[in-house]
Amino acid sequence: MPDDKIPPRPRGFSWGRTLESAFPFRKEGEPAGTARPPGPVAPAFPELAQATAGTPSLHPDESGFEEPPSLFAGALSPLAGTGPTAPSPLAPAPSPAAAPAPAPPSPDPAPPDGGLGLDDALAALSRRKPRPIRPRLPDPEPEEEEAPAPAPAEEPRWPDTDDRLAAVRRLIPRKDPDPVVPPPTEPESALPEPAPEPRRSTQRRTGSRTVKDDRPPTRRFRPVEPATLEAAGLDEGLAEALVVKHLYNNPGASGRALAYDIGLRPTIVSRFLEDLKMRRLAIHRSAAAMGDFYYELTEEGRSVARELQKDSRYAGPAPVPLEQYIESVKAQAISTEHPRRPQLRGAFADLKISEALLDRIGPAVTHGKGMFMFGPPGNGKTSLAERITRAYGSTIYIPHAIYAGGQIIQVYDPAVHVAVDESDIHPGMSSARVDRRWVRCRRPTVVVGGELTLEALDMAFDEVDGVCEAPIQVKANGGTLVIDDFGRQRCRPDELLNRWIVPLEKHVDYIALPGGRKEAFPFECLLVFSTNMEPRDLVDEAFLRRIPYKIEVTGPPEEHFRELLDQQCAELDLDVEEGAIDYLIEEYFTKTGRAMRYCHPRDLMLQVHNLCKFREEPGVVNKETIDQAVLLYFSLL
Repeated sequence: MPDDKIPPRPRGFSWGRTLESAFPFRKEGEPAGTARPPGPVAPAFPELAQATAGTPSLHPDESGFEEPPSLFAGALSPLAGTGPTAPSPLAPAPSPAAAPAPAPPSPDPAPPDGGLGLDDALAALSRRKPRPIRPRLPDPEPEEEEAPAPAPAEEPRWPDTDDRLAAVRRLIPRKDPDPVVPPPTEPESALPEPAPEPRRSTQRRTGSRTVKDDRPPTRRFRPVEPATLEAAGLDEGLAEALVVKHLYNNPGASGRALAYDIGLRPTIVSRFLEDLKMRRLAIHRSAAAMGDFYYELTEEGRSVARELQKDSRYAGPAPVPLEQYIESVKAQAISTEHPRRPQLRGAFADLKISEALLDRIGPAVTHGKGMFMFGPPGNGKTSLAERITRAYGSTIYIPHAIYAGGQIIQVYDPAVHVAVDESDIHPGMSSARVDRRWVRCRRPTVVVGGELTLEALDMAFDEVDGVCEAPIQVKANGGTLVIDDFGRQRCRPDELLNRWIVPLEKHVDYIALPGGRKEAFPFECLLVFSTNMEPRDLVDEAFLRRIPYKIEVTGPPEEHFRELLDQQCAELDLDVEEGAIDYLIEEYFTKTGRAMRYCHPRDLMLQVHNLCKFREEPGVVNKETIDQAVLLYFSLL
């Protein structure tokens, strides 16, 4: 190859000693015809060469490839027949004129000096076959041996893994596992325990044996704010009417304020506001923070709002469709809770009841079905019924209103539902925002007495406001409905009982709406009847069969009666003379045969307290004050 045709070597370029001897490059700036003798060439990157000098090549058994010691040494050394330091057979002639004429191509070229031409060397390199790879030997088949003895249990160790923590885990010293320590037994608390965990074992320990736990897992219901109007279950006409009426009642409100009052996302409400602005029903009064505006209805928009209020004046949070309400009631039904003795005793912590009465009430509360409480007056049937809901403990979500059959029905009643703080988030649940159309409340307790009528069990419609109010059984869903003084209502007992037969059997109550259409509402409340009349004179056998638990509430034993007297004296700051309590029990209960009632200690000690207060004397319980109190209290009894 002529010298002027030899390309200049790039700066810092080197392929190794063999390549340098096979392809003699001239330095940049050297004149043509300068021949460079082959020799050792310094590497272009000495640091890289030093770092990779001791790197072993991959074994063919592991990767399937074998790295040659140099890139072209194995290919050119057998063809050149010289070592890496031998003179290159491809060295150019002193001048282009003296170069011999190229020989005709032949299968085995052999120049006079015993070397190869460049083209012939590359052709031979391309025809070189790769070195065959030694195949992997098959694994020997395991010989049949006797089963080895079971190895002792290994100590716990970190799992073998290739993740980033593997190197860190190797640096952590291993310790012996901590011994299993049984959890400490906690004393029974007088306060209601929180709702059970969503995951519960299917077996529980009872004494020395294990029995299957058939309690279903508690499902926590928590309404999440809907992202779209379809997810909220509302149509555009109803949502737009709410926006117009809210803006009519609150002129100049911002878009976010309207969204908060309606209970929907600002992205949903802003779409209706922009549509009202395009139709010239609303305008931007001024700009608000964060790209919001203060809106106001135009004269035409106020006319539309007045027409909408003729149909319904409701301008509260957006209602919840009936289907979503039914799902919420089923998920929060009182039958899903299963209180035990600690929860029941905590609910009656301020009352003095016997263990026998607690054992009679407990199964009924655990089952969550109907209950019929009867017995003589003055023994606390109403007080027990009002406190039963405390045993369940957990809170529920109740909607402000529901939408069914084209009517808006108000469910949330501040006189019945006690709202609780919503700032906390249930453990293990998403932190998504709660739907503001719902209110978190304690489980309700609705108590009705002699004022109950059959009309109170139907839907009440306000013709002025155009809004329906839910009946008492709908407001009591998820809680307790107490029919106190049963048999003394304005309607006959059989008419009232016939009204409850289907709901008690099917857990569904069919209620007529103002238009005459009937809708199926869930009936998921603990129905408690309380009466001091003879049950057989009030109800028939068919109704008693649907009430699974009949509980008779009797008077207290003498020891409980004495404890209640001491408790009342301590609360009223009364000093008791020695023998005064024995005198009261002996003279006015034992000799007269009068039955003791749970209300007697409270009522008699109040008589003594008021008598001493009127006389401006110290509060003392003695024979004189007891006689005066008994005369006033038992005169007609």
